[in-house]
Amino acid sequence: MAKKKYYVVWNGRKTGIFSTWAECEKQTKGFQGASFKSFPSLEEAQDAFSQGKNTGTVSRSKTSGKQTPNASLEMIDENSISVDAACSGNPGLMEYRGVHTKTGETIFHYGPVFGTNNIGEFLGIVHALSYLKKVGKETTIYSDSMTALSWVRNKKANTSLKRDSKTEELWLMIERAEAWLRQNTYSNKVLKWDTNRYGEIKADFGRK
Repeated sequence: MAKKKYYVVWNGRKTGIFSTWAECEKQTKGFQGASFKSFPSLEEAQDAFSQGKNTGTVSRSKTSGKQTPNASLEMIDENSISVDAACSGNPGLMEYRGVHTKTGETIFHYGPVFGTNNIGEFLGIVHALSYLKKVGKETTIYSDSMTALSWVRNKKANTSLKRDSKTEELWLMIERAEAWLRQNTYSNKVLKWDTNRYGEIKADFGRK
């Protein structure tokens, strides 16, 4: 049985989120400059639609001439930073790192400390932004965490992690990261890594 998909249409006869390919095709087929993409969950579709941009493009099959969603996605920017976190338990001992996407060379690493995976993903993105700001680079950043990307956009880590002596150090880091986001602007692209298409993000700790 085919898995349920949701279709975001950024540019078409009607824009929005559609629950079937037939509805999506109706809005995009033959529409000049159509922009759309499929997602495996409604949450991801809503998040992508709210960003107001498409990381994929429309193509037509050379054999059938039919539109195929996700047929041609934006190529990976290999001269970028990929970030990821790992956590033994949730909460548990957490660490995060940023690596050069092409070479896998570690650019920064932090932990382990007691925390959660989402917090690590969030701090990893902000760490990368702060680092790139200091060196004056507009390098792209990749993360495979929709939650962390949302927290960065909202400049707030919406975590329920209990604040106590065990987590105080991490909470101070969270507050510094939130303050940095409020006080700084950046032009770096912060993008969702497409795990289904490209495999595990390059900063993955390999502990699944």
